[in-house]
Amino acid sequence: MNLPNIITIGRILLVPVTIWLIVAGQFGFAFLVFIMAGVGDGVDGYIARRYAMKTQLGAYLDPLADKLLLVSIYISLGFLQQMPAWLVILVASRDVLIVGAVILSWILDKPIKVQPLMISKVNTVAQIIFAGGQLAMLAWMSDATWFPLIGSIVVAFLTIASAALYLREWARHMANGASTRDTP
Repeated sequence: MNLPNIITIGRILLVPVTIWLIVAGQFGFAFLVFIMAGVGDGVDGYIARRYAMKTQLGAYLDPLADKLLLVSIYISLGFLQQMPAWLVILVASRDVLIVGAVILSWILDKPIKVQPLMISKVNTVAQIIFAGGQLAMLAWMSDATWFPLIGSIVVAFLTIASAALYLREWARHMANGASTRDTP
């Protein structure tokens, strides 16, 4: 166990706190915890890279912490009807689809190397901006009605595009034993 992994575990422990704050209607505090988790993500990554403290555990925990926080915020806001249910289902389903495909490839003895696609990175940034923006809007700017509409459309488009490209990569891997990025 090293410092970056401890920080990442701290970020995971912030997930139930964030959910509780959202459900309690404390959107301003939820936004601040969300920002703390984001800063923690940057700090643990910096320390791991700068001081050669990258670990295999950290490689799994870091994206897990990101996804747990994001999906939890989407589900919590959806539960409170502060985010469209269709978008919550879309965001959560994409992640379940990806995890399911990876597990299935392992079961079928064709493990796939998980590497984020550029569209996935853009999608994650959009999801983060939308989640944080929704929390901030609910806390301080409740009359910004354009933000949920535009944010939902952008996140939906990027989520669908990302899921489709991952599915294509997975199908190619399962058919050939390698994805297009695994070949020279």
